Amino acid sequence: MRFSEGSTPPDLSPIRQVLYNSPMTNGKIELLAERVEAEFLPFVRRPARYIGGEVNQIKKDLAQCDLTAALCFPDVYEVGMSNTGLALIYHLLNAKDNVAAERVFTPWTDAEAILREKGLPLFSLESKASLAGFDVIGFSLSNELCYTNVLTMLDLAGLAIRRSDRKPDDPLIIAGGGMANCCEPIADFIDLFVLGEAEEAVVELTELLLAAKQAGRTRKEILLQAARQFEWAYVPQFYELRCNGDRSGTLVATEDDLPTRFSSAVVTDFENAPVPTRPIVPFAEAVHERVSIEIMRGCPGRCRFCQASFCRRPIRARSAERVFQLARESQEATGFDTVSLLSLSSADYPQLEELVAKLQGYFEDRRVGLSVPSLRVDQQLHLLPKYFTSVRKSGLTIAVEAASERLRQIVNKPLKDEDLFAAVESAYRSGWQKLKLYFMVGLPGETLEDVTAIVDLAERLAKLRKGIDGRTAQLNVAVSWFVPKPHTPLGWCPQMSRDYFEQARELILEEKHRRRARYLRFKFHDIRQSLLESAIGRADRRCGGIIEAAWRAGARFDLWHECFDYEIWQAAFAGSGLTIEEAAQRQFAPEDPLPWDHLGGPDKSYLLRHYQDALDRF
Repeated sequence: MRFSEGSTPPDLSPIRQVLYNSPMTNGKIELLAERVEAEFLPFVRRPARYIGGEVNQIKKDLAQCDLTAALCFPDVYEVGMSNTGLALIYHLLNAKDNVAAERVFTPWTDAEAILREKGLPLFSLESKASLAGFDVIGFSLSNELCYTNVLTMLDLAGLAIRRSDRKPDDPLIIAGGGMANCCEPIADFIDLFVLGEAEEAVVELTELLLAAKQAGRTRKEILLQAARQFEWAYVPQFYELRCNGDRSGTLVATEDDLPTRFSSAVVTDFENAPVPTRPIVPFAEAVHERVSIEIMRGCPGRCRFCQASFCRRPIRARSAERVFQLARESQEATGFDTVSLLSLSSADYPQLEELVAKLQGYFEDRRVGLSVPSLRVDQQLHLLPKYFTSVRKSGLTIAVEAASERLRQIVNKPLKDEDLFAAVESAYRSGWQKLKLYFMVGLPGETLEDVTAIVDLAERLAKLRKGIDGRTAQLNVAVSWFVPKPHTPLGWCPQMSRDYFEQARELILEEKHRRRARYLRFKFHDIRQSLLESAIGRADRRCGGIIEAAWRAGARFDLWHECFDYEIWQAAFAGSGLTIEEAAQRQFAPEDPLPWDHLGGPDKSYLLRHYQDALDRF
């Protein structure tokens, strides 16, 4: 059951506002259910985002728990409820009897305004508890453009956004996720970053916090112990950025016996690693409503633009039997009608054929579909028709990245045209009618001829269907703009200019019009968002002031087109004597200290060998 916009939320009146002591924080957690029901829910456009109480929600008596954690996702409910990392940490913490974890999502702009108008602090979904009373506030960081939402949530909680301004008894602010490995731009706002994978690190950190709370240790003592004990724990307050002019800086420890380089946490026993088999069934329709099971971690590919490919090592796979067990339990606990097998490259999963057959045999009669994303068309090509007949034919998506094999060699994506055409032909013969292609423009070594070749390749793939049923396929073509990422071989490269990207977009549309290719539907990512992503993503700690200035000027939900305001960010960068494009187009020299050198990731010399190989192919 779901509650749509304008519907009546559940009756929360039996729950009353309660205060109780919490020794690690300021001594009080305030339960706001009565005020939320009377002063907030009747006035927001989508109350289902804020009511909680869903199937499989875990709600504990916070007063009876030794440690309380507010798990914050800096985006709206519908996006956060599709995040597998958040679901995993929720499961890990609540599996402990003496620990309570509750969810918090960024209120949409209308809800933020109401909270401020009514003087209501931001609250958790489960208990409607104010954030400031939790022992720990944890953020999951998945993109650079969510940083202003982090500041919004801290401010709505009634906390100082900068860690240096917080009180000794305020909650600890912890962050993890993919952006933790390049976290210097927001280092001034977070107490501790967890680098790498969560399953074991979160449990170890929780045990430390429980013991520290029982011993009555101070905030500084807790953070210093974590920094010394865990090689994946980065505590920014114990490090200073010593600037070497405008272009670089060196990180220096301010306390004894602290490392200056960290390693990402890695789950050693992936087969038996915990998985939430009773995920929450959202009230408001989420971006992805399905059972999601991670079948393999890491990727044998080395696409030189892909941060996950280089940061998530080594490659580990779950057995087909274990995946089947997890999928069956999760589907029975939720009623979702799709099971999705997650991996950076599902085609490289060693038991894929066996697993697909096993899942299909069990779920077909139950009318549960199977989604197998991330199939690579250059491997296991002979098996593709079998997968196509076994999985739901909602549409085949292929990340081609570049229209020419030459460019694909530069970025180390081993996809040959002959394999691409063979795979698409197999899809058409197996009944697939929709095809979506992903391309990236602005790759190092690219020419404008490479840009217009995108239209030619897409047209040829669309017309390939004529040989099957006499019809031209309708193709959706998504074009994004290359953003150099930390911890990748192309992270040293500059980003192309805004003028170049705009010219490329016009060339593609003109070429489509010239060919009268109405069956090709192009969708372009926002150029300005990509420029900002590059400018922030490779910045050092000095970027924190820019992020704060943009937030104070009204920047919110920068990943959402209806909220994104580029002029706010231009003014924020100008206040620091920079432009967004200058920051985005920065090219690092191989000998430069990088703002992310210390934050896990592969060895720098290994990445430089890849970088040089890419340059040699220009």
